[in-house]
Amino acid sequence: RSGEMAKLAQIIDNEVFRAYATYTTIVLLKMMLMSLITAYFRITRKAFVNPEDTASFGKGESAKKYLRTDPDVERVRRGHLNDLENIVPFLGIGLLYALSGPELSTALLHFRIFTGARILHTCAYLIPLPQPGRGLSWAVGYAVTISMAYKVLKTGLYL
Repeated sequence: RSGEMAKLAQIIDNEVFRAYATYTTIVLLKMMLMSLITAYFRITRKAFVNPEDTASFGKGESAKKYLRTDPDVERVRRGHLNDLENIVPFLGIGLLYALSGPELSTALLHFRIFTGARILHTCAYLIPLPQPGRGLSWAVGYAVTISMAYKVLKTGLYL
């Protein structure tokens, strides 16, 4: 029923919750992929931050040249940090939203737009695409999270 908080026993059978679980899994896997991409760039650019990571390139002074920053590695890291700043709030707010009784079609729209925006944001960061592409994709995902938060506050809290 729209507008009522779901009971715990109903969660597993709740289509909105299953949609939330699906799209949450997608964005979490995308965020995990950013760790692998960071590692790939560190290895291929030979740019490390920990001395023990340079051991395979030599010892002492010869390995110290690999303790450095690299613009490509830092770009991927900034994209990953942006994921953390946006996906983590989506996880909490999206869960509360899914439990607040939205219509399935509206919930799917929210979840799909957020997921698409985060994937586009990552592509815009990694390729890189010219602005305002990255900024717009960030703003769309952020607006979706705010929209869900508004629905939760309107529906489920006693303010």
